[in-house]
Amino acid sequence: MDLLELATRLFKDKVGGGGGLDSAAVMQALGGLLGDGRGGLDLGALVGKLEGGGLAALAQSWLGDGANQAMSMQQVVQLFGDGAIGDFAARLGLETDTASQGLATMLPELIDRQSSGGSLLDAVGGVGGLLGAAGKLFK
Repeated sequence: MDLLELATRLFKDKVGGGGGLDSAAVMQALGGLLGDGRGGLDLGALVGKLEGGGLAALAQSWLGDGANQAMSMQQVVQLFGDGAIGDFAARLGLETDTASQGLATMLPELIDRQSSGGSLLDAVGGVGGLLGAAGKLFK
């Protein structure tokens, strides 16, 4: 299962068993919100965005092997912006709060599952992918 498929499944699970959501629509909406522009998800960029947005402690808890800190709906909006969350929710026919809550519970689990001991190497395509993600942060 690729990363976007995993994110889709997790999101649908977090909004009450999918709530009748179409998997293809969720995948497309998540790709628009979290995508790398090539049809996949860029967790390295997402972690960088968390750290740059004052949410580094959250990112570190998800990357580490300990307990994950919870993310609030307000932090989701802080991270992505009202407009992006509103668009995401509208694409899925969800209330903004429902979409925000789904993302707030899905993102920690997604990043946690893709990291081991603080490393996202496999999820970002090895050392080359990590260097590419780091390069984007410093442009």
